Amino acid sequence: MISKLKKKFIFINMICVTIILILAFGAVLISSYARMERDSRLALKTFADRSNRMDDKNKPILEIGEPKGFEKQPKNFTIFTVKLNEFNQIDVLLGDDVEVSDEVLKEIVTKSLESNKSTGILWDYSLRYMQNHNQEGNEIIFFDLSNDISSMFHLIKNCLFIGVASFLAFLLISVYLAIWALRPVEASWESQRQFIADASHELKTPLTVILANADILSAHKKDTIEHQYKWIEYIKAEASHMSGLVNDLLFLAKSDAARDNNVFTEVNLSDIMWNCYLPFESLAFEQEKHLEADISSDIMMQGDASKLKQLIMILLDNACKYTEKKGSIKVSLYQKVEKNKIYLTVNNTGKPIAKEHLNYLFERFYRVEESRAREKGGYGLGLSIAKTITQMHKGKISVTSNDEEGTTFRVTFHN
Repeated sequence: MISKLKKKFIFINMICVTIILILAFGAVLISSYARMERDSRLALKTFADRSNRMDDKNKPILEIGEPKGFEKQPKNFTIFTVKLNEFNQIDVLLGDDVEVSDEVLKEIVTKSLESNKSTGILWDYSLRYMQNHNQEGNEIIFFDLSNDISSMFHLIKNCLFIGVASFLAFLLISVYLAIWALRPVEASWESQRQFIADASHELKTPLTVILANADILSAHKKDTIEHQYKWIEYIKAEASHMSGLVNDLLFLAKSDAARDNNVFTEVNLSDIMWNCYLPFESLAFEQEKHLEADISSDIMMQGDASKLKQLIMILLDNACKYTEKKGSIKVSLYQKVEKNKIYLTVNNTGKPIAKEHLNYLFERFYRVEESRAREKGGYGLGLSIAKTITQMHKGKISVTSNDEEGTTFRVTFHN
């Protein structure tokens, strides 16, 4: 899918680039051709006007300076005139340094007359002609376009070369932009693919256990429920595990779909913190772990009370799971009014988390130790949910871990 998306992105880009290049070079060529047309017409008109101003002795009328418009006509051109008699036959050829055979001269005159146009182009001979009528009779003035046509072909070759080079350059740029622009999409797609694979793997284990226990029950149809009750308990435990996993998956999916549509009310975060803390006191006592709290009173914020409770429960549950016997857990909640921030921290002693794992702790299904996580009953979604809830409240969550201070999760909210 990503590959097809990249190709489509590049294809659309190159279609746009091709259209722009065609329009740009087309405009250059059309402009150049129009200039060639204008210059050749101007040269013929200027020459014809000068011819018409000649007196009956073929002497030019005295004119100081160049004729009007003459300064705009092209220099270094070849122009010649063919005088015709009353039968439109060639009478005389006028022009400097003009070398043309009688046969060719006859052909160009004939084609000019047969065209029934006062002016036009003989492409086979690279000549523009103009028929002129004056007191001395008819004449045809020819202008050599070979230099202009050669320049046009040279310009076309340059445009093609530059166009191909530009096309290839834009193709490379489009490929780079496609890779760069679709990198987040590719990462998201890969994340979804991995998420589905991990979810399938997590669901496969309890389903396998449930099916195995069901097969055992089926094999002892005549036994009473009491004799086979332990298999039923295994099925219930795995079903409960699977139910929790499915609920967490649904929560993450719904959070991704409606991240910007949350409705918050003013809540007392201090009260929520105490309500979460108290149930863990007895649990910590049973597990021979020391639990203490430093919670500032009446800290208010805009949020979802149930989601904030879930966040705190996840962090407390995580701390209790990974704190060894005789270890300590400390939770704190305080506010810095001058910075307009609320800080929630959960710290526990125990084996520190290696640095290479810290950046991945909040990813879905990530476990520092696979076997240890299974023993604790986790499946790697708790901290990911905690991060999602924190981001839902425009906050930040981070973790530090070392031998001296243990592991500390810190949540920061902007109040």
